[in-house]
Amino acid sequence: MTPVGWVLLVVGFGLIVVGYLRTRAPYARLQALREQDRNVARYEAWRGGVRDDSRTGASVAMEILQRQVRVGAGIGLIGIAAIATALFMR
Repeated sequence: MTPVGWVLLVVGFGLIVVGYLRTRAPYARLQALREQDRNVARYEAWRGGVRDDSRTGASVAMEILQRQVRVGAGIGLIGIAAIATALFMR
């Protein structure tokens, strides 16, 4: 493997780690917010009330967290692409 290949390999692994670390916390918080949202929906369905679908602070937070998860996943995918490039490079 060429020196450039080794550099791409190391950078790729680094990007995967950075992507994972950037994705882990927002993803966990996003799942907790989704679970709370499902609980509220079940409670309001049980109660028989009509649920207000307007924008709330929780929905804004979920959008922000989804964006953070997408950015972290994108960084990880760039790392995977760098590793693939390094392995197929001659």
